[in-house]
Amino acid sequence: MQSIHDLRSGVRRLIHSTAYLALVTTCTAAAAADGPQPPASNTLATVVVNANKLNVETRIDRKIYTVTDDAQSTFGTVSDILSVIPSVDIDPDGVVSLRGDSNVLILIDGKPSTLFQGSAAGDNLQSISAKDIERIEVLTTPPAQFKAEGAAGVINIITRKHRSRGTSGTLQGSLGDGGRSAVAANSSYSGARFTGSLSAGYREDYRQRLAESEVIGPDPATGAVLDSHDEIGERIRRNTPSTGLTGEYQLNDRQSVGASASWYARGGLRTYVQTDDSIDPTSVATSSTRRLSSGHDPENNYDTSLRFTQKFARTGETLDLSVHRATSHQHEHYDYVNDSFIPPAPTAYSNLDFHEEHAITEADADYVLPLAEGRTLKAGYAFEQDDYGFANVGETVDPESGVATVDPLQTNEFSFRQRIEALYLSYQATVGAWTWLGGLRGEVTTTDALQITNGVSTPGRYAELYPSLHVDRSLSDQSTVSFGASRRVTRPDPSNLNPYIDYEYTPNLRTGNPNLRPQYTQSFEAGYEYERRGASYGLTGYYRRNTDSVTDFIEYLGNGVSLDTKTNLPRNDSAGLEFTASAHLAPSLAYSVSGNAFYSQIDATQLGVPGLESTTGVNAKVKLDCRPTAADSAQITFTRTDKRLTPQGSISAINIVNLGYKHAWNRDLSLVATVSDLFNGQRYQRFAATPAFTQVYERSVEGRVVYVGLVYSFGAQKKAKESEFEYENTGGG
Repeated sequence: MQSIHDLRSGVRRLIHSTAYLALVTTCTAAAAADGPQPPASNTLATVVVNANKLNVETRIDRKIYTVTDDAQSTFGTVSDILSVIPSVDIDPDGVVSLRGDSNVLILIDGKPSTLFQGSAAGDNLQSISAKDIERIEVLTTPPAQFKAEGAAGVINIITRKHRSRGTSGTLQGSLGDGGRSAVAANSSYSGARFTGSLSAGYREDYRQRLAESEVIGPDPATGAVLDSHDEIGERIRRNTPSTGLTGEYQLNDRQSVGASASWYARGGLRTYVQTDDSIDPTSVATSSTRRLSSGHDPENNYDTSLRFTQKFARTGETLDLSVHRATSHQHEHYDYVNDSFIPPAPTAYSNLDFHEEHAITEADADYVLPLAEGRTLKAGYAFEQDDYGFANVGETVDPESGVATVDPLQTNEFSFRQRIEALYLSYQATVGAWTWLGGLRGEVTTTDALQITNGVSTPGRYAELYPSLHVDRSLSDQSTVSFGASRRVTRPDPSNLNPYIDYEYTPNLRTGNPNLRPQYTQSFEAGYEYERRGASYGLTGYYRRNTDSVTDFIEYLGNGVSLDTKTNLPRNDSAGLEFTASAHLAPSLAYSVSGNAFYSQIDATQLGVPGLESTTGVNAKVKLDCRPTAADSAQITFTRTDKRLTPQGSISAINIVNLGYKHAWNRDLSLVATVSDLFNGQRYQRFAATPAFTQVYERSVEGRVVYVGLVYSFGAQKKAKESEFEYENTGGG
């Protein structure tokens, strides 16, 4: 059986490698055939325009990446799209980081979503289809109209808008390896006064994860140093249906109303096998156990919004009023079979139930007043309330009678409420070659964390000011220099405030800290950009100073059991130099290269680590877009996330390669094929070393995903891209 498995694996590797080499060879041949000659006809010129490198627009406060031409946007996930954006990195668990910092605020059309908050945020990022994404806005020093949350900055995901008159739509379906599949449909209508769209999709995904941990530390009873090895092999089957509805109606020339509603669900079978073994210094086994788990983790997310826009007599003067509510309901249930071989013991049965509820309620008012000579004033008010509830029940089950008995150590209920009231004011002006944008945002935050099980309440209240400044200066028609600065906050995630110990993955236990403080970050950056004849190059230097940053702290409890909790660090600084370059190597071959050469320093003396710890590294992305014919296009993307520093050790580098191919049979029908993580690079090691213990934790995901499918478009065709960014004035205020 093992030889058959090895043979199949070898055949799969050969197929994927052959596809990779064929793609590279085709693009290289096309580039060689093109040569350095100028376009010979208008037809060839059109091909050059469509052989897009990574499309980016730079504004004074953000960079905007258009992703509709990326093959991964057809059948891939949000994680696949974000992974090609400069400055953005995704780890194997779906955690997003911006310039190496995971404290990122992710918005959808300028609004927060429960999809990207809470314990399931990473899974959702790797499950949500990217088919409806039009562009990604990255703001590393966000202006005052965006909520101050997210020390690293803001990633604003803008969904597709259908602006062409009449009725149009698309149908698409694909099949992938491992029983994966994805189908989707959307339609839109645009008339004189009403514009609306309807979309629906269904995605079935499959993931394999493997986590291994080796801990060397003393036995608390005997003092003997034990070598403990833990391994968890997990299989997850995901079913993710979704629907969405949007509409906008022009009441008259100056007033309009808009509404949207969406539903996204995620769930499926989740199983794992866990083994735990320990040996003493003489290699004699001191313990050996096994745990079998089977369960489901259904989640439902609902998102609704209502918006009213009033235009005034002065051109560009507007008032936007909006209300928004997003809710998430997650329920997980797992049954366990527990075997102990050393010391021998009868098989034990148990189960765990998890309930997680999250709601975001917002009300915003944004006012824009254009002034004379290219000046603009913006002001607004925002209210946000976040409600979070977490409950779990652990039970032991008698194998004879089936009677379940509640285990108080694994039973807990916790709730959290946070209210934020904000006022902001910003002013933008252009004087000659200079453009500057300054703003100030004030936020008052009240919190109440309630450990319902033992009746302990931890209230909090604080008020802070968050200034921001952006300056651009045009040196010529091709070059610009810029400067940005902002102050941000990262409030503790509600789940990290719950002191209950999470026993879901023993022996790697987790717990929260009700005394966590908010992290404050001061960011500075300066950049230079040059564009000419379709090529663009940029350099940006940045510096971030963090106070009270939240970090993981691992404590060894003995017998291979570790406890991961959260704590504040007094100081955590980072700096770096980002670089970008994109151009055409030939009329049919374009490239985009970006990277982040970084330096980070951590003061972890209060955790028992002597002195300051620092590290350097380079995160890099390379993307090739090839169009060998007018009907064919192909993409190759390579990303590398370098080694990262932690207070007790480090996390190893991650390398990913993605492929995409598209063939247009005609104006309406296209074939698309994608391969995500061609070489299964979604694996990393976390090293920790303290005077009490050492740990090597390795986590890997069977990340290679292949999709082949068709896309059919009908009705009115979309007009040429317009530079419209409707959600510039939103984002929590």
